[in-house]
Amino acid sequence: MRRLCAVFLAFVVVLAPSAAIAAPGLSWRLSDAGSTARLRGLSVVSSQVVWASGSGGTVLRTVDGGRHWSPVGPSGTEALQFRDIEAFDARRAVTLSIGEGEDSRVYRTGDGGRTWTEAFRNPDPAAFYDCLAFTDARRGLALSDPVGGAFRILSTSDGGRSWAVRADVRMPAALPGEFAFAASGTCLVAGESGRYWFATGGGATARVFSSADHGRSWRVTSTPIPSGPSAGIYSLAFRSPGSAVAVGGDYAVPASAPSGAAVLRDGRWTPAAVPPGEYRSGAAWVPGRGASVLAVGPTGSSISHDGGRTWSELDGGSFDTVDCVAGRRGPVCWASGEAGRLALLGGAGRGGDAA
Repeated sequence: MRRLCAVFLAFVVVLAPSAAIAAPGLSWRLSDAGSTARLRGLSVVSSQVVWASGSGGTVLRTVDGGRHWSPVGPSGTEALQFRDIEAFDARRAVTLSIGEGEDSRVYRTGDGGRTWTEAFRNPDPAAFYDCLAFTDARRGLALSDPVGGAFRILSTSDGGRSWAVRADVRMPAALPGEFAFAASGTCLVAGESGRYWFATGGGATARVFSSADHGRSWRVTSTPIPSGPSAGIYSLAFRSPGSAVAVGGDYAVPASAPSGAAVLRDGRWTPAAVPPGEYRSGAAWVPGRGASVLAVGPTGSSISHDGGRTWSELDGGSFDTVDCVAGRRGPVCWASGEAGRLALLGGAGRGGDAA
């Protein structure tokens, strides 16, 4: 999405007040991280440990459920945008910066951000890496926009310490103008047993690519979500290989996305019966809550309790991405976005497990 990067940086939405609208007992509670960065990368490890990343070389970490946040980003990276971060625990994390050529980099820490190692710097000016994902603490992939007519895959098998472009990938050809959106770190997602999925837009059709062999071979499926120069699928959330939601829209028209969500059932993507109705850039299933799934965007957040078929408004505040994990007392869901916004959904107390 190299052509859209500058527009993303310039795109500003007035923050709406946070107030629960359609889900009794659920609301976002803001957490002050002392940052003004736009936080598009988010990784929730547990009820206590959360990592976030964003503009200005920013990486933030909490180990007490959001009571305190520490800036732990790599030194000398203030010009970089860390659009994705994947953390394994309080000490180990991998973050991706986006951009053309050498601006696309991967950094890794094993000591809670006190020190970082640059694990990859993109040498190809034609490549632009958008997002990364891990199936476990060792094996992961990063996704680049098409190079030579096909999406490019970068892989690691040692927890992000080293990366290499996969030269043996069997990848369907990209459509003219097709790319992925580096909006929330969720254009590429991972499942169990070597499964990955990534979503696209920009071309004639918004599509979902899938792999069941750690990214060595890929299949592609079309979706009903409209696609165009700034439109398509911005986020995927998979509950299982056969159960997923896709959300997106057109970030240039954030308040209107009448067909901006789709549901995967029996291998086929179908439109949501009642979509969020607005552009949504991030989505996540709520663990332990059956078919409940969240979606967030700069104009607000939405929730579905039937696997993405029908959506209702949850909150009017601006967020770019959302992530959830199972906690001891229930699901733990965080969202992050512009102006350093970080928020916990529901819960028994600040920094506690979500209710």
